[in-house]
Amino acid sequence: MTNTLRLGVNIDHVATVRNARGGNVPDPVRAAKLAEEAGADGITAHLREDRRHIADADIDALMEALSVPLNFEMAATPEMQQIALRHKPHAVCIVPEKREERTTEGGLEVAREENQLAHYIAPLRDAGCRVSIFIAADQRQIEAAHRIGAQVIELHTGAYCDAHAEGDLKTRDAELEKLRAMSTFAHSLGLEVHAGHGLTYDCVQPVAAFPEVMELNIGHFLIGEAIFRGLTPAIHEMRRLMDAARA
Repeated sequence: MTNTLRLGVNIDHVATVRNARGGNVPDPVRAAKLAEEAGADGITAHLREDRRHIADADIDALMEALSVPLNFEMAATPEMQQIALRHKPHAVCIVPEKREERTTEGGLEVAREENQLAHYIAPLRDAGCRVSIFIAADQRQIEAAHRIGAQVIELHTGAYCDAHAEGDLKTRDAELEKLRAMSTFAHSLGLEVHAGHGLTYDCVQPVAAFPEVMELNIGHFLIGEAIFRGLTPAIHEMRRLMDAARA
């Protein structure tokens, strides 16, 4: 097992700021290139059905501009499948999506939709995309993700991060233990393990220390921190903390 931990930087909320006023600034593609230069191993962008932040033109531009892999987050809809098949990004991450939510609130219900999702992801795999499923740290969901042919799972770290922020140490430690145990379990099935959602400087290191986790995807916090210190220093500090945890 390699000891290298990759950092994927999500640039969705650069587009959120742009769209708040309209126009072309700030440009999420410029942010993606800055993140790449700062040491990001990949860029994540979520094209939502309602296009509330990332737009179709952003995906076009990212595919053209990036030298690092693009992780294309999307709901399991026919429209998104066709967009992914047209672009053939390095990775496709299937996430749950509700119009009323501000951000992705939980993991995908794979076990309940197993047959449908198996058929949905097959063309994506055939096109050469690595298929990732964003799920809770739950054995039943991990087993289902494995059965449908996903190559990667991304564990939802939101409950752990929320408990940490609220000072609920009992819940925080219980959620961290679930993440640890399910990282080990998923790895034992041959799945590559990623993690993300809500990670900050204060809570990233315990997750970064899990040897089975190969990639962390972090967005909102880094874009917010960039307001105060700049995107490049914000990424450098996250990279430093991740590397220290892994060492």
